[in-house]
Amino acid sequence: MTRLTAEFWVHAYLARLRVHDIPAFVVAHGDDTAGAVLIKLSTLDGNATAYQRGFDIMSGARHWSELTSGPEPEVDAAIARQRSFDPDLWVIEVEDRAGRHLLDEPGLAD
Repeated sequence: MTRLTAEFWVHAYLARLRVHDIPAFVVAHGDDTAGAVLIKLSTLDGNATAYQRGFDIMSGARHWSELTSGPEPEVDAAIARQRSFDPDLWVIEVEDRAGRHLLDEPGLAD
């Protein structure tokens, strides 16, 4: 199966968020072809959660898991650490008081 480029996936994700009126911004533009994608969800109350996509080597399945959560400055620091050793990393910031990120919807794990 052909994998989507990182840039294509990011644009599709942002479009899906727009359909649900969920604001999101690209805060770090990674490698267009193969960059990893990290999602930061800000609930606009001073807290945030960062999600990263993982890969199950046994089944080949992709899934989203929590990298870190807590006060937004701490989450930002964790993201900065990730970017320090992965300059190809995309960072998408999603802002939603209800905590919606849509990562659990079909098609977004691909």
